[in-house]
Amino acid sequence: GRDFMKKYGKIVLGGIQQKLFNLALYVIILMTAAFAAVLLYQYRNLGRIVQENSEEQKNSIKQISQETMDSVLSSAMRQGTSRDAAAADSIFASLKSQVQMMALCAEKILNDPEGRAAYPCALPDAAGNGTVSTQLLTEEMADPEDPGVAAQLGLIAGMSETMEALFASSSVSSCYVALPSGVMLLADNRPGDKVNADGTMRHFAMTDRPWYTGAVETGGVYFTDVERDVFTGSISIMCSCPVYADGRLAAVVGADLFLTGLELELASRDGSSGAIIILNNNGHVIYSPLSLSDFTIQAAEQAADLRESANAGLAAVIRDGFQDLTEVRTVELDGKTYYMTGAPVRTVGWAVFSCVSKALTDLPTDRMLSQYDEISQEAVLRVRKDLAAGRTTMIILILVVLLLGGGAALFLARRIVRPLGIMTERIIALGGENLRFTMEKEYRTGDEVEALAEAFSELSGRTLDYVEQVRTVTAEKERIGTELALATRIQADMLPNIFPAFPERKEFDIYASMKPAKEVGGDFYDFFLIDEDHLGLVMADVSGKGVPAALFMMASKILIQNAAMSGKSPAEVLEKVNAQICSNNREEMFVTVWFGILDLKSGLLTAANAGHEYPVLKMPGGDFELVRDKHGFVIGGMEGMKYRNYELRMEPGAKLFLYTDGLPEATNGEEEAFGTERMLQALHEAENAAPQGVLREMGDSVEIFSAGAPQFDDLTMMCITYTGPAAQPEESSRTDRS
Repeated sequence: GRDFMKKYGKIVLGGIQQKLFNLALYVIILMTAAFAAVLLYQYRNLGRIVQENSEEQKNSIKQISQETMDSVLSSAMRQGTSRDAAAADSIFASLKSQVQMMALCAEKILNDPEGRAAYPCALPDAAGNGTVSTQLLTEEMADPEDPGVAAQLGLIAGMSETMEALFASSSVSSCYVALPSGVMLLADNRPGDKVNADGTMRHFAMTDRPWYTGAVETGGVYFTDVERDVFTGSISIMCSCPVYADGRLAAVVGADLFLTGLELELASRDGSSGAIIILNNNGHVIYSPLSLSDFTIQAAEQAADLRESANAGLAAVIRDGFQDLTEVRTVELDGKTYYMTGAPVRTVGWAVFSCVSKALTDLPTDRMLSQYDEISQEAVLRVRKDLAAGRTTMIILILVVLLLGGGAALFLARRIVRPLGIMTERIIALGGENLRFTMEKEYRTGDEVEALAEAFSELSGRTLDYVEQVRTVTAEKERIGTELALATRIQADMLPNIFPAFPERKEFDIYASMKPAKEVGGDFYDFFLIDEDHLGLVMADVSGKGVPAALFMMASKILIQNAAMSGKSPAEVLEKVNAQICSNNREEMFVTVWFGILDLKSGLLTAANAGHEYPVLKMPGGDFELVRDKHGFVIGGMEGMKYRNYELRMEPGAKLFLYTDGLPEATNGEEEAFGTERMLQALHEAENAAPQGVLREMGDSVEIFSAGAPQFDDLTMMCITYTGPAAQPEESSRTDRS
């Protein structure tokens, strides 16, 4: 078996000695090669490492610079946006206040016309361009000459000086008062816009305009969306308010604010934090100096609600800006990154947003990093020149390591192999009855070889002991297996297991089953005729499992049946059995018992419960329901216990279902119990089945629920259907004769 080894003096070729030498030599060569490769790699690429280190430093500088810029920018943008929102709020609050003042003035005039002189109303005159004036405008079908309309115009014209002064002293583009009759007075310095080329007045449907209808619908101050001015075509925002006289709409006052005017107003403030965008309460852009697709100013019917934008980042910051001052966030707009923050304009429910291009904020950092790159490249060139000088020294060092390592490997291989060779010969000699490996002095090397020899010696001793134990245990296991199989058959034979149990009795149909968790179990059921008219029913569960529980079960079954046959009531039977078991129960085992006696003539069921599960009863036409009877103490638990009888009337067709706790406590792989509700559901699904079908359906339900999980408790069930008393022979004869 050792032809593969050849010995030349003290050197063995083909054996462990050569393999150890080869292994050590391979390790030395590989380590040297790896070391050389690493050094060569470092020599050749140290410049790259320096470059990477420089890149990391560059990134660190960039990150610190960016964080600093972000911090400064965030603070500046938030403060600026807050000021911008306040400025915009001031503009709209001022516009709202001016419109409210006009509304109060008009309301006072229209509600108290007595004693007020009528003022003249002039039509627009193109020659008056540049001069502030109040002009009369009408809808196409309106008649300003109508006495009632003329009277109201004369009263409203009294506001001309107020309207002209308001126009001249504020940023509004025009202010006006419109009457439901389709006439209005408007103050501005552009009367020529209201005149056609032929010199006639331009009519327009003022009562259909959003500023008019919105004010009437809301019943208060109303801001329109972005609208185009009827006369100039300019983009503007209108603020309006209804005026009531005697509880009816008398007029609508309003003012326009051109977006150019809004831009001038916002540009006049200090502390700009970027481009300013204003959105109204519909999410529409009403002001934006940026030429970005998302911030295009459009009329209300074309404008998009940016709160629902497909750009998720933009939509989020827009929604939050309507609620409160937001943190600075980055948003992608037209393929570029922008910083954005927003704040609400409380007066009108709008919001102001600041927007700054990230490219602009990155310029200082980019310049600093460009200078750093130049310095870094010079350092890399110097390092590469210094490293080139060390290559020759490295090659010499590698050759010396190879020579010294080879000699050391040969010496160590020879020293290790000798005790292993002796050990191999001894192990090969083991066999048959000779399985004992003994220690020898050659194995006393003080290292792993000695430990290996000791392990072989101990293993051989244990192997001999184990072989003997296996022989003994195998014989004993075969004997126990035979006895358990016999015990299983005996236990099964002890329980009624032939069905139908009483084929000659037509008053009832009964079926029962018991599936033990181990070879033998502690659950048991029983049923027997006490006399011709009374059927005894037993369902019980012994504490514990296995052989002890099975023995206790057999004794309990016999005692219960013997006591029942003496004609006692269920409670008396349980009391007697409890006394018998307690008198000699040194193992302190106990059994839960439900015992009932069914009168086959009347259907009266008399029962008592000693700590067992509730029975389940189904009356004809009803559902299966738990009979929550009063439990007595378990049998064998304490001497002198008393039990109470109770009665149930079973109508023909009624079903009684008895079981042990192994049914509701059956579990699945998630440790979830089958439970009473699932048990009642399974009974409901089999309510029309015979007792055998009921138990089969219940067993299938438990098996599907447990899905292969181990059975930890015995599963015992019984079902009886009461069909009613059998016809008496005499009655049958009388029936036949009749």
